[in-house]
Amino acid sequence: MLPLTRLRAAFAKPLLPVVFFFTGVTYDTITLTRIDRLLDNLILLFYLSLLGLLIILTGRADLAGAGAAGGPLAWLARARPYYPHAIQFLLGGLFSAYAIFYSQSASLTGTAVFFAVLVAFLVANELFKDRLSNLRLLVGLYALVCFSFFTFFLPVLTGFMNMPVFLIGAALSLAVTLRVVELIYAGAPNRSTRDVVLTGAPAVVLVAVLVGFYFLHWIPPVPLSMKFAGVYHTIERIDGRYRLSFEEGAWYQFWKRSDDPFHGPGPAYGFTAVFAPVALHTTIIHHWQYRSSGRSDRNFVTTDRIPMTIAGGREDGYRGYTMKSRLDPGEWRVDVETNDGRVIGRIGFHVVEAREEPGRLETIER
Repeated sequence: MLPLTRLRAAFAKPLLPVVFFFTGVTYDTITLTRIDRLLDNLILLFYLSLLGLLIILTGRADLAGAGAAGGPLAWLARARPYYPHAIQFLLGGLFSAYAIFYSQSASLTGTAVFFAVLVAFLVANELFKDRLSNLRLLVGLYALVCFSFFTFFLPVLTGFMNMPVFLIGAALSLAVTLRVVELIYAGAPNRSTRDVVLTGAPAVVLVAVLVGFYFLHWIPPVPLSMKFAGVYHTIERIDGRYRLSFEEGAWYQFWKRSDDPFHGPGPAYGFTAVFAPVALHTTIIHHWQYRSSGRSDRNFVTTDRIPMTIAGGREDGYRGYTMKSRLDPGEWRVDVETNDGRVIGRIGFHVVEAREEPGRLETIER
């Protein structure tokens, strides 16, 4: 069998796309190190530009095939079968990168909703590649990947992370997508306003829904991400390093790195390391909450909301802590939040009665 024939036969095997899918995700996981890395952002911007161009060519090829774009563009129709493969590759690269970046900021709260949407589209891109010839679907997907990019890129670029910056990113995403739609129909002799509106409508609806996600606190607080967190009995800072002390666990609890359960009334120290890009300075909140095991409603009650100003640039995150002087027995958690209430991460632990003899303390450094 000729080498070219063997290659085609290999690509025809059903499991090969799955292998490429997981290989690509693994490669992105290893190579995408920081959300503010210039090279990574330039690659994503190149993917977005090339994807927009291919969507324009796809739309114009459809017009050429229908005879609406005239003879000079007939070559677009001939190249049309190759566009979905290139589009699938670019969408896969973008969704894979976004899933990695957003997973670092998403917590097991409402912010996981948008992350779940990205993962769903990442998987769907592999399963439903035959549908990537639908122009309206492509426009909607392009709006989503643009939105996902500008949501974290503008805070990285400007050093500000607030509602105006988010809304500018949403508007920019919509403007870029609608410009792609306009270029699809530019110069078409049988151009219909109705066709243009219907093609761009999915983008408008999608961006409006995602803006609603933001106000529901369902968008992860990218580019912030939790690098480390825990609750401790004592904290000391010596020579630029934090020494964190917690009660030693049982012999089999080799993973234990903080106090859970926490024995005694306190004081307790909530320590976090939150990554932020170099230019970003913002405020985070340590939101201490308590739920008694004897309460019938089982709702957490806020006890303290302590702000902390952080600066970006440190690879392992900006370190800081807050203290609670006395804790009642029951369930406790410390939500690490942005100023607008989006959860970056959560420390959950139980408080129980103090031991008659204090446990031996173990120390780690951060």
